[in-house]
Amino acid sequence: MSEPFPAPDFTLTYVDGRDISISDFQGKIVLLYFGYTFCPDVCPSTLLDLKRAVNELGDEGENVQVMMVSVDPKRDTPEVVAEYAAHFHPTFIGLSGTEEEIAQAAGLYGIYYEAHEGTAESGYLVDHTASVILIDKAGNFRATYSFGTTPEEFAHDLKILLKE
Repeated sequence: MSEPFPAPDFTLTYVDGRDISISDFQGKIVLLYFGYTFCPDVCPSTLLDLKRAVNELGDEGENVQVMMVSVDPKRDTPEVVAEYAAHFHPTFIGLSGTEEEIAQAAGLYGIYYEAHEGTAESGYLVDHTASVILIDKAGNFRATYSFGTTPEEFAHDLKILLKE
């Protein structure tokens, strides 16, 4: 993990219409992921790994908030992305917003994404950075995990931060 520094904050829309920010979860560890619900492989795999990591923490998992931000606001309404995230774990939050809001949030964390025509039934796919961002209880950036990080690796770092 890196030396802590303040994580950039942003606000997006939750399913009930509320604006949700990372700063709303100070006191909890945040695992931030940018993806989309029509993603055929990386997103479901990553969210499943995050579910396993949170479950490995037992009751301490209540002190971890997974947030998925959609990079496909055309298809992923707040309702769609919230339902998708909750499918993996009932505490996972899915957020969406306007194209401008998503671009701003993604830019704060160096997240790349771009829609392109594909052979998927959905008509197009979205290439995107497949990393998970770790933010500690004080709202500080601590790490970026690449795709393929195991649930055990996530859980290891979460356990360290939960003791801080």
